[in-house]
Amino acid sequence: MQTTDARQEKGRQLSNDRRIKRVEGALWFVPSQTQNAGGYLVNVLAASCSCPDHEERRCKCKHQWAVEYVQTVDVAADGSATVTESVKVTRKTYPQASWSAYNAAQCAEKATAQALLRGLCDGIVSPAQAGRGRRRTPLADAVYGMVTKVYTTVSGRRATTDLEACTDAGHMAKAPGYNTLFDYFEKPELTPLLTTLVEESAAPLACVESRFAVDSTGFGTATYRRWYDHKYGREMKEHGWVKAHAMVGTTTNVITAIHVTDSDANDSPELPALVAATERRFALAEVSADKAYLSHANLAAIENVGAVPYVPFKSNSKSDGSAAWRRMFGLFMYRQAEFQAHYHHRSNVEATFSAMKRKFGGSVRSKNPTAQVNEVLCKALCFNLTCLVHAIHELDIEPQFAQVAS
Repeated sequence: MQTTDARQEKGRQLSNDRRIKRVEGALWFVPSQTQNAGGYLVNVLAASCSCPDHEERRCKCKHQWAVEYVQTVDVAADGSATVTESVKVTRKTYPQASWSAYNAAQCAEKATAQALLRGLCDGIVSPAQAGRGRRRTPLADAVYGMVTKVYTTVSGRRATTDLEACTDAGHMAKAPGYNTLFDYFEKPELTPLLTTLVEESAAPLACVESRFAVDSTGFGTATYRRWYDHKYGREMKEHGWVKAHAMVGTTTNVITAIHVTDSDANDSPELPALVAATERRFALAEVSADKAYLSHANLAAIENVGAVPYVPFKSNSKSDGSAAWRRMFGLFMYRQAEFQAHYHHRSNVEATFSAMKRKFGGSVRSKNPTAQVNEVLCKALCFNLTCLVHAIHELDIEPQFAQVAS
């Protein structure tokens, strides 16, 4: 409680600084108190700030408090000044036409997503089956069933009704049994296929996406690790989770590239592959990422595809380095407001993860490690389908999908 009060008091004092100004919409610039130049960007609507205190601790920082305090000074005839402080509330409004499109997209989401998924799965080329044995479930139908099961957010058995309804609607020749779906979730050869489907589902939005952001997030699992700790003399346990590294478009929040790893994987080495996967379908103008992705290789990877990197530097970073490093360092140090205005787009990747977890769950049901990876990929694919549904109603986009080899 004392920490929160201290930040609020510092914010009240900082609100006296006349350099605090609105940049655009809900975006405010607050100067740094520890440096002579530069500052941070506060987004009132997103309740976020680009300062290290907020990014690391996720608490309300002094810069957010400073923006809330709006200072009005009334000067009387005798020259005395009366200061009145109030909390400024900013509310984002939308035109009625946008709400109409949003409502239509929400009402038609499930049916449209099922049709889009069928179109996506029609492009899957199934391997030939030799011999005279029982015919396997077509790969396109198996993938359709897996994604539909994840979309329902219920168990495989309870999703049977939805799968049968999709069969009646003509989306599958025959609804796969829940045990069949469980077997397919555990197939490692489906991981690259599902990854490609996620990327292909984002491709129709290439006409509107040019700014991208990258980050990672965790999905809880039902598995635990237990061990006896001799230091503390008791049994310890840890909840297992998997990590999804993703790049998203900051306009529609669609996931353009994704790679699922174990929880111990580092973030920084994942960026070049995500950039390369996105560049195959999109024209990149800029890429934003937090300090965890700061490296010479990552800045070069972004510039090599014709994009501008917006990655903040650490307190011990030096100006010496590659040409890409020096260019970004100069922008970060001497044009702070411009840098922060672009870097602020990075918050959209967190909004994507939040929306995906709220709609399709923040954990996976599978216990098999491969199945856990494939389930997260299905969540990403489900989320992209919902993004396409909104794009159809709000941007008049007609999705077209390419053929995907198994």
